[in-house]
Formats: sequence, structure tokens, C-alpha cells
Amino acid sequence: MKKTVFALAALAALGCSGTALAQSNVTIYGLIDATISTTNNANSKGDRLTQIPVAWFSGNRLGFRGQEDLGSGLKAIFKLEAEFVVGTGEMDTPGVLFNRDAWVGMQSDALGRVTLGRQNTLARDFAQVYGDAYGSDKLGLEEGGFTNNNNFKQMIFYAGSATGTRYNNGVVWKKIFDNGLVAGLGYQFGEVAGSFANNSTKSVALGYNASNFVVSSFYNEATVGNSLDRSTEQHKSYSLGGSYFVNSLIRLNTGYFHYTAEQGALGKRKDDAYTVSAKFTPQGQFDYEIGYQAMKARNAAYNVSGTGTLNAYSNASFSTTAGSGKKSTIFGSAFYHLSKRTELYLAADYMKLTDGYRVASTNGFKNQTELAVGMRTRF
Repeated sequence: MKKTVFALAALAALGCSGTALAQSNVTIYGLIDATISTTNNANSKGDRLTQIPVAWFSGNRLGFRGQEDLGSGLKAIFKLEAEFVVGTGEMDTPGVLFNRDAWVGMQSDALGRVTLGRQNTLARDFAQVYGDAYGSDKLGLEEGGFTNNNNFKQMIFYAGSATGTRYNNGVVWKKIFDNGLVAGLGYQFGEVAGSFANNSTKSVALGYNASNFVVSSFYNEATVGNSLDRSTEQHKSYSLGGSYFVNSLIRLNTGYFHYTAEQGALGKRKDDAYTVSAKFTPQGQFDYEIGYQAMKARNAAYNVSGTGTLNAYSNASFSTTAGSGKKSTIFGSAFYHLSKRTELYLAADYMKLTDGYRVASTNGFKNQTELAVGMRTRF
């Protein structure tokens, strides 16, 4: 991504000692993704809804990234990133300015990267290379992401925490080793007096970058703190997946997720999910993506109204009913790149629910189709 960079401090002399200030810079950057979508079964009568929704692929953002060279290969780093809704201009999370990122840390080749603050879960960063067709080509130190707002986004929730798919009060370490291994540790402080573990998350991840394939995995557990029923707090998941590059034109992705949750009187929940997808990048200005994913939930708690199966790592202490079923989604897209920073896209998905799996947005129907067109640009 091409970014606008403002150099805030260059080398400068300190008195007559000849000592120089460390070089530092701040980057101001952003992304705007505007979507028009149409969805069937948008109410109890099955009517269609056409709208400018929260962006289909990427959260709209304005961010500030900075670093300072401390010498001997060590850098101080930070990131502040806010998300907004392009259709209205309002904040994505009311009352929270930097809802995407607010962290500071240090980085070097020997140390890796250590960051402290609000940031992606470690599991999310390691699963995004195979979680759908749109992830990064390789594992790295930077944060990665899944698609933003559609019916095939839900794999991201298996890589969650006590506070969703980002840590509040998190500490993350990542390191890329010379032999291609990539490792990470993550911990989220619960900040509950008298109970260090309550509302905390612990994660470990390991992956490998080869010349024509990537393998990645994580183990994750969280104590989703609540005051109603302590027996509903334990949530655990693990995943294994990767990508294979057939050649420079074709990338294949697949992954498996397993999740369990204690649900008090409702008993234990157990999910198994998998995904397969492909990305085609022929010569020219187009690229194409297709994929399929299936989520099988057994004895999964419903929300309070009973209209939807709770996402993984949700607080189930207020739930009174549970059910078992499967959610399957087929998706596809085509991008036309006007430049390296700007593209137009056409995307669609078809979701089918079986047995007791419920999604509130389908209004009791067992399927839903979404179609979207949009434009995305970066600066």
C-alpha cells in the first residue's frame, strides 16, 4: 500500500558532542471501501433490502503508524487506527476513537515484535492466511484480517478473545526466524480485581513460510468473564490450515477450526468448521476468488431472543436455549484494479442453514443470498 509519509524528526546534532537524535517518522494512512449490496429475506416477509451497508471487504479506517530508530537494530513502534462507516461518516464503535488499534511496542530482528494495547488477537493474525481467499500470502509481523461484513465472515470468531476478535489490554509477541518458522504468544489481561484469570485470553501460534506454501496453526483459550454464571466462562479453540501456490497465478487455501465452550446449565458446546478457497490472478487487471465454508455447531447457545446462534467466544450466561445445526456458505468475487491503490469489485454469497443453526439476519428463513458491488481505495 502506498502511504503518505511525513518525516517528523531527522538526524540533528546535540550540542558539541556530535551525538545525533534517532531517526523517526510517522505515517498517516487510510482505506475507504464503499459497497452497495442487495440481500433477500431481509424481513419476516422475505423482502429484499438494497443499501449502502458497512463495507463488504474492508473496515474503513484512518490510521497513524510510527517508529523511532533506537540503535543496534532496535525500534520503538506504535499504531493508532480508527474505523468509520463510509455511508454516514459515523464512528464504527460509538464513543471509541481508536477501535481498531491503539498500541505501542518494540521491534528488532533478534527480539521480534512486542506490542502492548488494543490489537488483533494472535489467533486472528495466524488464521487469516487461510481463513478465506483474501488473506496475506505469507505470515509476518504485521496484523492481518478477514473480510469485513458478509455471510462468510464468521470463521474469524473462532480466532476470538474475551473481547471479540481484538484484545483489549493485550500483549503480543511475534518473531520470524531465519529458517521460515513464525511464532507468536498472546495474552489479554482481564483486569478483574481478585481474579487474575477472569476475562483473560491466552494464545500460542506457530507457522511456516516456504517458497510455495504456508502452514499455520494456533491454540486459544479465554475466560469470558460474567457475573451471572461462572460455569459459562471457559472457551477454547484450535486451528490448522495453510495455502499452496500452484504457480504465480493460482493460490489454494484450506483450514480447519475446532471450538468448545462451557455453557452452564445448557451443557457443553462443540463446533467443527472448515473452509476451502482459491484465488486466481491472471495477467491483466482482474483477479478472481471463490470459496466454500461450513460451520457445524452442536448444542450451541442461542441469543436471548432465540433468533441466532451465538458466535464463538460470546457470553452465553443469559441464554436459555441451545440447538445443533450447520451453516454453509459459498462465495465468490471479481476485482478490477484501476491502479495499485484503487479497485472496483463484484461479490456474492449464498448461505444455507440446516437443522437448528440460526442467523438473525435471515428472519427465520433457511437461506440468504447477498450481492454487492463496490469500490476500494487506499492512501
